[in-house]
Amino acid sequence: MLTPLAYGLAVVLDLLVVFIGLRFLFQPRPAAAAYGVPAAENGDAAYLTVKGLRDLVSGLLGLALLAFAGADAAAWFMLVIALTPLGDTLIVLRHGGTKAAAFGIHGATAVIVLVSAGLLFAL
Repeated sequence: MLTPLAYGLAVVLDLLVVFIGLRFLFQPRPAAAAYGVPAAENGDAAYLTVKGLRDLVSGLLGLALLAFAGADAAAWFMLVIALTPLGDTLIVLRHGGTKAAAFGIHGATAVIVLVSAGLLFAL
């Protein structure tokens, strides 16, 4: 019972990060608004592309670890990658985003990623 739940949650999280990365690559300004810090219309779009690439690669790496390296490697990945949404929480707070976006989106994501790591470690 625990194995499908652990792998299922990890796959869903990784696919969500792939989706977010693709959205930042193809719809950068709406993605930035959903992130919690809207991008300036005349701002440098390169930074939005960097975020998209970072997320796309992170999600694909998580999926590759699940498929080819197993639960232990994926658990360590999830534990370490939880730093990304924790950092995103601070970025949103520091750059004028709302506390609701910071904690409701990014803080909650960090907690769910840590739960995923715990489930994978339990296998």
